[in-house]
Amino acid sequence: MNADTIAAAATPMTSSGIGIIRISGDQALPIISKIFKPKKEKKMEEVPTYTAHYGHIYVDGKMLDECIVLVMKGPHSYTTEDVVEINCHGGVIVMKKILEAVLKAGARPAEPGEFTKRAFLNGRIDLTKAEAVMDLIQSKNEFALTSSLKQLDGVLGDRISSIRKEIIHSVAFIESALDDPEHYSVDGFSDQLKIQIEDIKKQLNHFLEHADDGRILKEGIQTVIVGKPNAGKSSVLNVLLGEERAIVTEIAGTTRDTLEESIQINGIPLNIIDTAGIRDTDDLIEKIGVEKAKDLLKKADLVLYVVDTSVPFTKEDEQIIDLIREKQSIVLLNKADLETIVTREELKEKGFEHVVVISAKQRQGMDELYEAINNMFFHGRVSFNDEIYLTNIRHKDAVSNALHSLNLVLKSIDDGMPEDFFSIDLLDAYEQLGFITGESVGEDLVNEIFAEFCMGK
Repeated sequence: MNADTIAAAATPMTSSGIGIIRISGDQALPIISKIFKPKKEKKMEEVPTYTAHYGHIYVDGKMLDECIVLVMKGPHSYTTEDVVEINCHGGVIVMKKILEAVLKAGARPAEPGEFTKRAFLNGRIDLTKAEAVMDLIQSKNEFALTSSLKQLDGVLGDRISSIRKEIIHSVAFIESALDDPEHYSVDGFSDQLKIQIEDIKKQLNHFLEHADDGRILKEGIQTVIVGKPNAGKSSVLNVLLGEERAIVTEIAGTTRDTLEESIQINGIPLNIIDTAGIRDTDDLIEKIGVEKAKDLLKKADLVLYVVDTSVPFTKEDEQIIDLIREKQSIVLLNKADLETIVTREELKEKGFEHVVVISAKQRQGMDELYEAINNMFFHGRVSFNDEIYLTNIRHKDAVSNALHSLNLVLKSIDDGMPEDFFSIDLLDAYEQLGFITGESVGEDLVNEIFAEFCMGK
């Protein structure tokens, strides 16, 4: 338990119907007693847990606001400490004055994420659940929300903890056999361990295979629209957004800078960037836009290459093809409402697997585009079901490191090494997976993780 008591605004300080000031620590109840007078006289230190109390906040003897105070006594609270939440009227002035009164009564300002950090340090949640809290708050789409809720429910933490138990059980057996060979035989143990490790590797590899899916679902598919000038890139953006966001003219080179928007298409989150048409130009501003487009291509998860099918291929098209040859791309054969010169077969011959015929002007072919995105990123399935995703790069690194250590154990088995050699790499794999649940992390990493949280959480 922490010795001091912390407080912070748990809702934004802005004009709103309700604002919440949260207090946590062993002095939470004595502090609220100093500034809160219940309508029915009672000692706040003696009220039952999980109760709500109507009354008024007083500062320097003057009534400041009427409010409802919620009392949640430890250990059955978010932080496992005594927690008090003041539900007052929203507004910058009133919330600021109430928070100042709480701090004057004995609390100190909470650090970013300190309430959740205390829940973690006090053993109520593991690190996967703590990080899920912030992911939940920052969810930008339905899939990110669902993933965060599953992680908050302990699905990922439970799976990792189960794997760690298997590993440490094998380590314990090896140590017991070394200490007491008369009662613990290692005959056939290497073969059993090899089967166990192969099974664990299969589980961890499954996590890694879907790690990019998890990141994309959480952050959105970084989608860059490219093409030569006047191919219809801005028209495609407008169709995707369902509004006239980009300026569309017959003049080539209208788009000089990037336009960025976030949308969901059939539940798939896309962060779309419309870029300047790629071509050689003497216009300084347009040239900067072209270079920016090329830089964005390097970071894109998906490239939508818009081709004007009403005109022949040019050197600009060939230049774009060279730039996106190694990227995940969908070619959009635009202006299908006009007489077409460039065909789907021609693009297939150039190595593009995903080619969709569209007319941005007539809004044709978009369903086929959505299906292509779905198939490309989610193997035809945009549904969580019972899937567990790694949405955190830290988790991905830990799983990769654990797999490396397990491969070393398998090599030692194949090389016929003594059993005590296995323990070193098994323990390292155990340690790496502990970075995910928080059982192996140091204080510096804990502080770094919670520093990214919002103040009142």
